[in-house]
Amino acid sequence: MEDSITEYKDMIIELGTNYGLNILFAIIILIIGLTIAGSAQRMVLGLCSKSKKIDHTLGAFFSSLARYVIIIFTILAVLDRFGVETASLIAILGAASLAIGLALQGTLSNVAAGVMLLIFRPFKVGDFIDAAGHAGTIKHLGLFVTEMATGDNVKIIIPNSQIWGSSIKNFSANSTRRVDMVIGIGYDDDIDKAITEIGSVIDGDDRAHKTPEPAMFVGELGASSVDIVVRVWTDAGNYWPLKAALTKNIKHRFDEKGISFPYPQQDVHIVSNVN
Repeated sequence: MEDSITEYKDMIIELGTNYGLNILFAIIILIIGLTIAGSAQRMVLGLCSKSKKIDHTLGAFFSSLARYVIIIFTILAVLDRFGVETASLIAILGAASLAIGLALQGTLSNVAAGVMLLIFRPFKVGDFIDAAGHAGTIKHLGLFVTEMATGDNVKIIIPNSQIWGSSIKNFSANSTRRVDMVIGIGYDDDIDKAITEIGSVIDGDDRAHKTPEPAMFVGELGASSVDIVVRVWTDAGNYWPLKAALTKNIKHRFDEKGISFPYPQQDVHIVSNVN
């Protein structure tokens, strides 16, 4: 009886010694791993916040990714202390990740496109763009979707993969834009006079830049009009107001000076055959 008790005591002491040390080491590994994960998250977030090319959303994504990667390795190290075959566990996790990736490949492509948009920054919040068949002002740029508002304030949410996979026109990227207009006059009107009057209208608007100088020239002899091309540079924010003002004021000036805007017309010749 005493031998059995002694044997049980020795077994308990041996188990306590072996597993107690493993538990102690596992706790130490877990504490160190979580501490490193938190420090890595803060460090990555700090480095990203210092870079002007990395958006805050992307910085938060990278910092969280670094934290979770370290946590995963920490858990694997803890399991290894208890004799768990981590190699087979990693293989299972890899297979599961592949299956999840295939099931969510559309979502992951949006994330990849969102990362590329946040890194290369072809546009930012507040810019007016034309992409993926939609034109509007950017309201929010996330990892999955981009939110924009159209000119009539309709909210549009577009998957990032569609934007990244198409051409992007950013109308707000440059500080200046060129207003292009085509003004048609009649064949009987004086071309030089019309160009002079157009130049006078442009000079009277302070929003039109003097440098580069406005360009006015005959672009085409149309079917019913002489088409004068007008090119004027202005600030990007004044593009539409200036274009609307020039269109209106040129019409008024031509009416005052007797310069006509021709209508499309055709000459019809009737031939009568009289027997």
